[in-house]
Amino acid sequence: MQAPYRVMLLFGTRAEALKLAPIIRIMRSDAATWQPVIVTAPQSHHADLLQQTLDYLHVDPDFELAQASGKGQLVEELSHLLHNLNNVINASQPDMLLVVGDAATSLAASLVGFYHRLPLGHVEAGLRTYDKYSPFPDEMHRRLTDDLADLYFAPTTRARDNLLAEHHPAKQVYITGNTSIDMAESSLDQQFESDLLNQLPADHRLIILTMERAENIGKPMRQVFHTMKDIVETNPDVELIYPTISNPDVLTMAEKILGGKDRIHLVKPLDHGSFLNLAARSTIIVTDSGSIQEEAPALHKPVLLLREKTERQEAVDVGAVKVVGTDPTSIQQAVFELLNNHRAYKQMAGAENPFGDGHASERILTIIKKYLEQKNG
Repeated sequence: MQAPYRVMLLFGTRAEALKLAPIIRIMRSDAATWQPVIVTAPQSHHADLLQQTLDYLHVDPDFELAQASGKGQLVEELSHLLHNLNNVINASQPDMLLVVGDAATSLAASLVGFYHRLPLGHVEAGLRTYDKYSPFPDEMHRRLTDDLADLYFAPTTRARDNLLAEHHPAKQVYITGNTSIDMAESSLDQQFESDLLNQLPADHRLIILTMERAENIGKPMRQVFHTMKDIVETNPDVELIYPTISNPDVLTMAEKILGGKDRIHLVKPLDHGSFLNLAARSTIIVTDSGSIQEEAPALHKPVLLLREKTERQEAVDVGAVKVVGTDPTSIQQAVFELLNNHRAYKQMAGAENPFGDGHASERILTIIKKYLEQKNG
């Protein structure tokens, strides 16, 4: 009888944890087939959010890797990851590695797995901007991970076509949808309530702002904060919620520009369920996040993206996301149009979700099982 397949799942950020969580959930429900080995590698600027997410998901890692001592030093963090992952793989002897997206964890796992001749599955493979510095360093992380992967779980047709254009083997590329939609569907609660929502007037419109990418900290973030403050001040029926991040510079800036203002609410970082259910009750989402570009179309909420480029062009093509960058005029014009033009709002909110049907995790595990059966047979 075949022993359970030992699949090592590696992640270091909240987004990675959330996208692997539906796969872990299915594995845990079938212990005869799967033995997940969960490895977390908290990045210095994501550690608090990752722990909050693990608590929310009720996931306890089998191995938790120590952080590099030099905070924010990308080369040092990667070197530290390579060393520690090598030790963990030697200790646990997995049948396969599974990573997601574009964090340093994925790149480190792909390199160590290659030297151990272990098969690697890449969830959310094939996303591209084709600009190696935008977003930085994510674009090169995912491209290098794809160069070393053995199974490619592309969320969309566009992602698959990117992989095929780069000459990755067609028989190893699968369109599965995105596991973020699996997670979103399981997290929505029609009975959701929060103290903050209960305090807001029922006839007010809600804008949610999230901003945490390293390249936006500083002048771009300052511009956006001032712009959002101006929007709230000129629209008396608009409320703004900004879940802060655990970065002292960002907290200081947010308090100085947004703190103590009427109808602007600075809140502590939210767990995924609270954020998603809050987003489902919002009017507009303004963000620099990657994952929210996937989740918001499933909620039928327009997204204004605080970036110059996106690797999730599908959401832009269907009209669910509009790229506005961090220019104040572009942001103001886009927000005012959505607040005042019902047709424009309805068009964005009604766009189809291009990222799947909520069953990506099941497809991925079916493919992995078949692959390992053939490999071991």
